[in-house]
Amino acid sequence: MSYLVGIDVGGTNIVCGLVDMEYNLLQTLKRPTERHLGSDHVLNKMVSMIDELLDHAKVDRSELKAVGAGIPGFIDPKRGYVTFNSNLQWRDLPFADLLSEKIGVPVFIDNDVRMYIFGEAMKGAGKGANVVHGVTIGTGLAAATVSNGELFYGSGYMAGELGHVTIDGEKTPCGCGLTGCLETVVSATGIARQATEALAAGRESSLREVYDKGELTAAEVSKAYDAGDALAIEIMNYTGKVLGKGLAYSISLFSPDVVVIGGGGAMAGERLLKPMREELHRSVYKGYLERLSIRVGELIDNGGVIGSAAFANSSVSKQA
Repeated sequence: MSYLVGIDVGGTNIVCGLVDMEYNLLQTLKRPTERHLGSDHVLNKMVSMIDELLDHAKVDRSELKAVGAGIPGFIDPKRGYVTFNSNLQWRDLPFADLLSEKIGVPVFIDNDVRMYIFGEAMKGAGKGANVVHGVTIGTGLAAATVSNGELFYGSGYMAGELGHVTIDGEKTPCGCGLTGCLETVVSATGIARQATEALAAGRESSLREVYDKGELTAAEVSKAYDAGDALAIEIMNYTGKVLGKGLAYSISLFSPDVVVIGGGGAMAGERLLKPMREELHRSVYKGYLERLSIRVGELIDNGGVIGSAAFANSSVSKQA
């Protein structure tokens, strides 16, 4: 019997998972990344985590077919290079070859958001659909598209940066250098920013107490929304509307069967999805919407691990 390993590489933690050939997650391990000790230390830690998973499952290394890893930043999946990751301070790192040499099986890597959406397409909310477009809402906002089991990359592997589409009327500077990007509104930081700016301008809200303590977060805005706070409702409605504006471009361009909403922002549920749907019905030709299903991601924290394993399996099969 063959197995796969998927790795979700973060600046703080690494999660490794053992996955069977039907993409069922059998078990996981989570360890601190310890990025300050350098890339070779991080790679060796992954090898030890993989061995620990295999030992615990009583699986021999010879039964391991391939390893996949999702890594934040700019990734060249064809060469297996981390072109640049700011948190880990990796630049032009031949990650796939280095880990493959250490573990003795083929290794394939890609951007972590693409791996999450690939997981949702293969095993989660998009399973069975021909074209899946997914967005992850967290600190920022990113997107990916899977068409008939293949990721769409665009030139330079740069497709999917929906968070950096600019929105008319928005004036907030974005870290990318543009002004008014989608993710300055539709993100955990964007929701918190909207509330902070409104309270600083003197708006009345039950959020005032957490604002004064310096503890204002998107989660607090969601709580206030549920309690009927007018400002929180206004912010969530506007954020959902802006998300709908952004997705209107994606839906018209890719004509997906399924749109998956993932990341921490998906936990907002109908607070965001209701105004998002309303905006889509205003902005998108009905022929697209009649065949479209919008779903919250099912894999949540395991999507990156499952997606990386599925991507590795798909990639190694193409080499056969």
